[in-house]
Amino acid sequence: MKVGVDPALCEAHGECMSILPEVFDLDDDEVLQIRDGELAAAEEASAERAVASCPMGALRLSR
Repeated sequence: MKVGVDPALCEAHGECMSILPEVFDLDDDEVLQIRDGELAAAEEASAERAVASCPMGALRLSR
């Protein structure tokens, strides 16, 4: 499973970072950065919560 972001929708609220800081981070310009690669199985449930918590609907999961 991978997670992605639509940068046109992301307003950097940071909800995803509070749920899964190992995957999500803001750079110096407050642009959301996502760790590349597949999520570990142990991260998938947290990633689903992070996607659901995004108030702008900017995050998505793919297999």
